[in-house]
Amino acid sequence: MRGPHNIWRLIRTGATFQRTGAMGVVLDAMSAPPALRIAARVIGFPFAFLGKKGDTSLPPVTRAITALGPAYIKFGQILSTRPDVVGPELADQLQYLQDKLPPFPQEVARRMIEAELGISIDETFSEFSEPVAAASIAQVHRARIAETGKEVAVKVLRPNIERAFRTDIDAFHFSAKLIEFLLPSTRRLRPTDVVEHFEGVVMGELDLRLESASASEFAENTAGDAGFIVPEVNWSLTGRTVMTLGWGEGMAANDLEAIRASGLDMKDLGERVLQLFLSHALRDGLFHGDMHQGNLKFAPNGDIIAIDFGIMGRIDEYTRRVYAEILYGFITRDYRRVAEVHFEAGYVPANQDVEEFARALRAVGEPIFGMNATQISMGRLLSYLFEVTEKFGMETRTELILLQRTMVVVEGVARSLHSDINIWQVAKPVVENYISSSIGPRALISDLGRTLRVLARFGPRLPELAEAALIRQSTPLPEPDRARPLRAMGYVALGGFVALAAVWISTLL
Repeated sequence: MRGPHNIWRLIRTGATFQRTGAMGVVLDAMSAPPALRIAARVIGFPFAFLGKKGDTSLPPVTRAITALGPAYIKFGQILSTRPDVVGPELADQLQYLQDKLPPFPQEVARRMIEAELGISIDETFSEFSEPVAAASIAQVHRARIAETGKEVAVKVLRPNIERAFRTDIDAFHFSAKLIEFLLPSTRRLRPTDVVEHFEGVVMGELDLRLESASASEFAENTAGDAGFIVPEVNWSLTGRTVMTLGWGEGMAANDLEAIRASGLDMKDLGERVLQLFLSHALRDGLFHGDMHQGNLKFAPNGDIIAIDFGIMGRIDEYTRRVYAEILYGFITRDYRRVAEVHFEAGYVPANQDVEEFARALRAVGEPIFGMNATQISMGRLLSYLFEVTEKFGMETRTELILLQRTMVVVEGVARSLHSDINIWQVAKPVVENYISSSIGPRALISDLGRTLRVLARFGPRLPELAEAALIRQSTPLPEPDRARPLRAMGYVALGGFVALAAVWISTLL
């Protein structure tokens, strides 16, 4: 599937942007050099007729992206949260992609639900609305369960969505391989691995049973977070293509006029959105991986309601500690420590110079401090950071792609609510709290306790392990190796002592 036939898809993508007028808008928003703009128009104009026409009632970029398909829509959703990168006008256009895409007919949704769950819509629900939100993968209906009277949100996948996504991702794979072949310098960024990661994340969204499981786990982890709500899953009305959650009543996070009129403190909302995300990522290792405005609501009392759990991110404890130390180093402006952490974690090749890397990181971090968000060009900052990573041979960390992407999205949400937010000041208490509990003497004791508990599980096998070791050593050995049986017995004895100690310590922890 990932063959040269994808060249046609790439040509059609460029032609669609040219035909809809989106090419010029994007180049203007990104402040592209005049030479690049002229080249794009000269090369693209003869092929414009090959592009998709799209919905002429939509703005150019939105029109082009919706015409190209769901994978492109996902990318547009990310950009819609970054007016500091693409400009406020383009970001406003792209917000349409979050939850206002054209729905498919209610009758189709009803047939899909009845076939998936083996129920009658009219008997199960006393109310079942037209679509209230439609995104790239699914749409949502508001309903009321006849038996309990409880309001719920019923999410239904779009018909044939898996095939459409596979077609787009196939073209992305071909593009990644083509880029690696034509531009060897990009291989350190591992574009093929990035696309594979994206594919894994997106394909996981296409089974709503998995999304329901993620929502359930996320709700358990965040039950103690004041002012944060995850709707409850109704498992009896959930299947592969249908998901039913409790209804979350609130204002959409992208309805800024309604939020202002409500009297809610928008600065506080922006800070809490950012802090909650960091808390979930660092404390739990499980975070909402698609936290744009279309997936957040604000209740009248200021509670933050999360919806759409198709993309959830996971990071292991070691990676969390590395990420926290890097963040904390930037917050405290300890660039030497940030550089050391990169080397210790293997993010930067060992043959590079720590001092030089620390100096380069200082050039990235220092412009942030003492400035408000309106004075910082995130585009320039990211551009310089890219130069730094290229200079020092850093490779893309696929395990951090979703975390980094979501951090960008969440920062964009926070800035839409309060433009002067300083992400470092807001993040500091969350990171400090994680550092104090997860890095230091207490963390060392906790790690030792967990290690001993694991070793204790092997206690019942110690006799047979000792016997096997003695049998292996029973044959005559060369003179230099005469001490091997004694060493083996010593290791077994030490293992037995460790196991017994583990049992005792585990009862105390």
